[in-house]
Amino acid sequence: MKGLDTNVFVRYLVKDDEKQAEKASAYIRKIASSGESCFINYIVLRELVWVLESAYGFHEKEIADVLDKILIIKQFEIELKDIVRQAIHDYRHGKGDLADYLIGRINHASGCDATITFDRSLKPSSSFVVLD
Repeated sequence: MKGLDTNVFVRYLVKDDEKQAEKASAYIRKIASSGESCFINYIVLRELVWVLESAYGFHEKEIADVLDKILIIKQFEIELKDIVRQAIHDYRHGKGDLADYLIGRINHASGCDATITFDRSLKPSSSFVVLD
């Protein structure tokens, strides 16, 4: 298994730099054809969201759709896939960002009954306690 850095993953998905996009695509195809998979950790997914929002102007729904598709591509092995899937659902339906929901879901999976925050956008979520 080979881990992908965010910059390679972005080039593969967005194809904004033709040379780098082709190198990234060729490498991912090579890995997939050998029977291996590409590991994508949740920090890479978080950075991907930030890049898609800030550099490309994607909206939350578009980003959630991209993330949902990434989860089903067989050559990608996603770290904490079930937790990531839950966090994407929260992100799609909530007012926080993906990082917030990843933090909440990872904390819950680690035994926390709530994540304490000052972020008022997370007030509707039962996973968070907002300090006023």
